[in-house]
Amino acid sequence: MTNLTRRTTLGLMLAGTALLTSFAGAALADEAKKVVFLVNGNLGDKSYFDLGAKGMTMIKEKYGDKVETKVIEMGTDQTKWLPTFQDVSEQDWDVIVACTFEISDIITEVAPEHPDKTYVLIDGVMPYDKGDYGNVYSVVYKQNEGSYLAGMLAAGLLKDGTIPASDGSNIGFLGGMDIPVINDFLTGYVEGAQAVNPDIKVAISYAGTFTDAAKGKELALAQYRTGTAIGFNVAGLTGLGQIAAGKDVNKYSIGVNSDQEVIFRDTDPAMADKVATSMLKNVDITVLRAYDLYVDGKLPVGQVEAIGLKENAVGLAEDGVMAKLAKDSLKQEIAAAREKIIAGEIKVTSGFAIDQAALEALRTAVRP
Repeated sequence: MTNLTRRTTLGLMLAGTALLTSFAGAALADEAKKVVFLVNGNLGDKSYFDLGAKGMTMIKEKYGDKVETKVIEMGTDQTKWLPTFQDVSEQDWDVIVACTFEISDIITEVAPEHPDKTYVLIDGVMPYDKGDYGNVYSVVYKQNEGSYLAGMLAAGLLKDGTIPASDGSNIGFLGGMDIPVINDFLTGYVEGAQAVNPDIKVAISYAGTFTDAAKGKELALAQYRTGTAIGFNVAGLTGLGQIAAGKDVNKYSIGVNSDQEVIFRDTDPAMADKVATSMLKNVDITVLRAYDLYVDGKLPVGQVEAIGLKENAVGLAEDGVMAKLAKDSLKQEIAAAREKIIAGEIKVTSGFAIDQAALEALRTAVRP
């Protein structure tokens, strides 16, 4: 065999090997993936879990027979969460999705044992500095950006007289606890309100709990009775007390995370009518976005990503009460601010970045 023949034969062999490798890669890319959403609770919450399940439906609708999806309700018995995670991780699921910080400790334990799986933790952060979690993607929300728009709405409804002066001259904020994630809502809310009315006053209360609706109602009533016309609740179940208080005194509230007007629309329309809007965390869009990134090989595993208005991850519920309540001029002002935040022309202070002295100065400056 001549050298030319050898080189030709070797070239054909290499080309054939490359072609086979290419076919194998294409087959792998086209192979149907399996995605499961583990609910640390039950569906029907009209919030995180229902939205997460909706995100799974969106994945299926977009990718069709190239993906298999499943939602597993783990219930409220927390002793069952870890065994369920372990069982599912030992099965042939490619991507395992879960929501909220409550599940981060379980993923911390399970993920290192299954490096071939990809875990998605929504609205929770892994201790990346304390272990090897290179197969876990954490995503959190820039709630300060959405809350900026909520603050604009609250102050704007007062400024243009939609909410009469007889209802009060202040806006309110009810937080579950005085912690950075809650103050991330607060800083955005205050700055958005100040953009509309630099002299706005904000009554601020912290309940010290996320699970006491009665205490939330008590604190909200105290705000309403001392000049607060509309209040923003960021307190979980405690915050539902604010919505109840708003109904009792015929004043408006702003919901959080999910569209809280929708939660009460069928069971208590009078209460729903007093929810001016809600600052949303779009968990459904987040789930679909994470899977899109996974399919494209761009999911930033091993780190936490913060997403906000640019990614349509946060925003206001605009189709219900707000659509009828807010004047077009205020809606346009809010829409313009949204685009400026996305473009970086408006920088919203983060409750995670602000130091204690600056936070206290902010709260003092708006105290009624």
